[in-house]
Amino acid sequence: MKKIELLSPAGDFECFESALSFGADAIYLAGEEYGMRTSAANFEFDELRCAVEKAHACNVPVYMTCNTTPRNKDMEMLPDFLEKAADCGIDSLIIADLGVMSLAKRYAPHTEIHMSTQTGVVNYQTARSLYDMGAKRVVLARELSLDEIAEIRAKTPNELELEAFVHGSMCVSFSGRCLISSYMTGRDANRGDCAQPCRWKYHLYEQNRDGQYYPVEENENGTYLYNSRDLCMIEHIPEIIKAGVYSLKIEGRAKSAYYVSVTTNAYRHAIDDYYKEGGAYTLKSWIREELEKISHREYSTGFFFGVEPGQVVTNGGYIRSYDVVAVGEGYADGMASLTQRNKFYAGDTLDVLPPSGVPFLIKADRLLDEFGNAIESAPHAMQKLILVTETEIPKGSVLRKLRADSVR
Repeated sequence: MKKIELLSPAGDFECFESALSFGADAIYLAGEEYGMRTSAANFEFDELRCAVEKAHACNVPVYMTCNTTPRNKDMEMLPDFLEKAADCGIDSLIIADLGVMSLAKRYAPHTEIHMSTQTGVVNYQTARSLYDMGAKRVVLARELSLDEIAEIRAKTPNELELEAFVHGSMCVSFSGRCLISSYMTGRDANRGDCAQPCRWKYHLYEQNRDGQYYPVEENENGTYLYNSRDLCMIEHIPEIIKAGVYSLKIEGRAKSAYYVSVTTNAYRHAIDDYYKEGGAYTLKSWIREELEKISHREYSTGFFFGVEPGQVVTNGGYIRSYDVVAVGEGYADGMASLTQRNKFYAGDTLDVLPPSGVPFLIKADRLLDEFGNAIESAPHAMQKLILVTETEIPKGSVLRKLRADSVR
């Protein structure tokens, strides 16, 4: 059985390094144009080249999104963009538009083509046609069930790879093809500039009673009519693999390095455990719990098992139970070097996530500043600290603290 790929997002170089450290098999990112996440920092070409070299040294391929639906005025610079991207050594271009696909075959002929989820592939004939046109992989529409994916796998060439999203934010519109943002804000979601109006609160008005509104639900808070739940398939790794999905993709190029670290680590362990344990596989409870420690909306399994209630109608916010308080910079002689990210205190219990490891708790009994002076708290952003502890905290570890307002 060919081991499947874990594909992690990187919106900037810190996220990229987190994906590498926590076990991604491949990483996807974007340049400064033609990507679907303009809110992310993204990668200019010198930085892209550096990222590709670093990833390839770890035998990790890098996929670059070029999956907007460009207008006429966007096409003139595209050939140069494709040539420069290919020159940086990227392993594939993720494309949604057939015109862009045609140009990629001409100006980046040695770079694989992966068809984006924005292409909307929901049947085997479309998948086969794209393969015949030169696609190495199709990123399946998020609206497919596992049974439909299995049929696509059975009726397409084995050489065509299937990729599917398994975790992260979902769009209320079909395969991300949304016009709400364009209508309401002038920001084109199909060119990477979504303002996410689907997350806003809405009220229903009756046209003949000026100023009087009627909540769609019977409460005073209105309703978050379009606000999709987040996708989480961590409990269904065997089913996804058996359906024939080759690449398991984590959404999140606009998310933090912490999000990338936690999600990559969780799915890495779940996948590895599945291949080790085979028919005896069970998901370890700590892996599922990790995904509750990141900022997220209520979770669902999307369309994989048929349509389930997809919207969160009572609120538009995230569930946040932990704060990242520090990042490990090294450990020697019973002292962990840290960089502060949020305020914490001597005596706090901290939850440590080491790179590609199992989380553990420590008590931050002795805190020192960078000059070795004892301190009661770490209140300054990016402050250099020393935590005296007999427990090794490896470089790249993320230190978290349970929020006081969280209920476990």
